[in-house]
Amino acid sequence: MKEHSLDRSPSYRLITIPISHYCEKVRWALDWLEIPYIEERHVPLFHRLATRSLGGKSVPVLVAPEVALVDSTDILHYLNGKNDGSRQLYPTEWNLRQEVEKWEELFDSQLGVSARCWAYFYRLNDREAMRRGWCEGTPQIEQMGFAIAFPLMRRIVQKSLNVTAASSATSLEKIREIFDKVSQRLSDGRPYLIGDKFSAADLTFAALSAPTLLPPEHPMKLPQIDAINSEMATTIKEFRETPAGIYALRLYREHRH
Repeated sequence: MKEHSLDRSPSYRLITIPISHYCEKVRWALDWLEIPYIEERHVPLFHRLATRSLGGKSVPVLVAPEVALVDSTDILHYLNGKNDGSRQLYPTEWNLRQEVEKWEELFDSQLGVSARCWAYFYRLNDREAMRRGWCEGTPQIEQMGFAIAFPLMRRIVQKSLNVTAASSATSLEKIREIFDKVSQRLSDGRPYLIGDKFSAADLTFAALSAPTLLPPEHPMKLPQIDAINSEMATTIKEFRETPAGIYALRLYREHRH
C-alpha cells in the first residue's frame, strides 16, 4: 500500500492492479489534480476480494468518504469536481467539454481494450514479466499466491480477455487506426487535443497508450524496450515515431510527476 500525501491527510483509497493502464489513468488524475490518496495494489484475481463489497468487478475502484466509484471516467468526473485548485480535467465551455468526453470515450472503449489485448498476447506467457507487472507493491500473501497459481491465472486472463493471435492482430489494427486519428488531429500543430490546455482527453490517450509506448516516466517499472519480444519492440518503436506517439510521450514528460 502506497501513500501519496501532500500536506493533507488522504481521504481517498484507490484500489488497483499495478500495471493496469486504466488504473494509471486514475492514478495520474489524482496526482495531477494534487488530491492526496492511498493506493492499494492487488494481484489480478485477488483484487476481487477488495472490490467485491464495493460493487466493482474490475479496477480501478476509488473509495471516497461518501461513495465508491468503479469506472475510470466516472472517477475523473468526480475528482474534477473535488479539485480546489486551478487545474481542471474538463473545460467549463460546454462544446469543448463535449469534445473532451467524446475523445475520452473513444480511448476508453477502443484504445484501452485493444492495447491491453495486444500487450498481453506478447507478455502473458512471460512469467517474470507478469510477476513484475502484477505484483509490484502488492501484499506478500498475494505474491505467494501468484507464485503458486500463475498458470491458472494466465489461463483465466487469456479466456476472459480473449487474448489470441487473431484478437491481437485485430487489436493492433484498431490501435493504429486510433493513432492515425490522433495524429491527424494534431497535424495543425495544436499542443493538445481540445483547446489549449491539458485535459482528460490528453491524459486518457497517454495513459491508455502506455502499453504500446512504454514511456520512461511511467510510475510502474515498465520493461526496457531491448528486453522484450523483438516483434513487439519493433511495433513500439514504430508507434513512438508517429505524431500521436511523440505527443503521448511528451505528455508523460511534461505532465506526469
